[in-house]
Amino acid sequence: MKNKGIWYAAGAYIIWGLFPIYWKQLESVPALQLLGNRIVWSFLLLFGVVFFTRQFQSFREESSKRHVLGVYSIAAVLIGLNWLTYVWAVNAGYIVETSLGYFINPILSVLLGVIFLRERLRSLQWVPVILATLGVAYLTAIYGRLPWIALTLAFTFGLYGLVKKIAPLGSLHGLTLETGILFLPAVLYLAFVGMNGTGALFNGDIRTNALLIGAGIVTAVPLLMFASAAKRIPLTMIGIMQFIAPTIQFMLGVLVYKEPFSHNQLIGFSIVWLALIIFWLEGFYTSRMTSPEPIPELGEG
Repeated sequence: MKNKGIWYAAGAYIIWGLFPIYWKQLESVPALQLLGNRIVWSFLLLFGVVFFTRQFQSFREESSKRHVLGVYSIAAVLIGLNWLTYVWAVNAGYIVETSLGYFINPILSVLLGVIFLRERLRSLQWVPVILATLGVAYLTAIYGRLPWIALTLAFTFGLYGLVKKIAPLGSLHGLTLETGILFLPAVLYLAFVGMNGTGALFNGDIRTNALLIGAGIVTAVPLLMFASAAKRIPLTMIGIMQFIAPTIQFMLGVLVYKEPFSHNQLIGFSIVWLALIIFWLEGFYTSRMTSPEPIPELGEG
């Protein structure tokens, strides 16, 4: 069972890491339309899974409660902003900066836990938090601006994880409800651009249509794989493996798409990477010294 979990997790992170290749094939489609298609086709796929696995009755009962709708509405807005920022940034030539966002995210998530959940950091955990902050400050100085793409991705996904930590539904039902909340606005927007002649769906070639519809599959499948992995392998292993995705994204940005990456940027990224190494070494050591932690449910986009 553990080996199966490792393969599920590795598959999910590799798919997420290769996302830029997929979205680059849709470079001519506006980011808002990419988001709309991603939401619509993801929801239809997830709803199909819920329906055909005979979970619809329980899903309807759980999701009709007011407090559940409130929590997942917040989660839906956060993941929608995350997806929109990501697809825009990839096609605008900022793959390297998107990878920075997901490198920063684990440390930011810990800090959000301190601020909102009153969790306490161990003494050594403050070192990577401070280093990551210094790395972002250094990159801000050399960019001449805040690395807002990276920070937007890190904060939206970090806050999304925080909301999911207190959310009552399981992974499949939760993601189905989130995309369901965004489904109607997405359908209305796609119908509007379709009627005024600017919509890409069904107005382009077969390849573009297939890729837009396939956006639902490439969004939902790794999330479902990750949910399965999270039940089978320890949190520490998930923590180490999650850097597969931003590492692949970073390498794609620099080596495949030839995005500029200067010596000064390397220094800033290296500070963040050092923070991550310390962060996970400390976590790994602590997990060996204490009882196993419960495995949280996470979600990406």
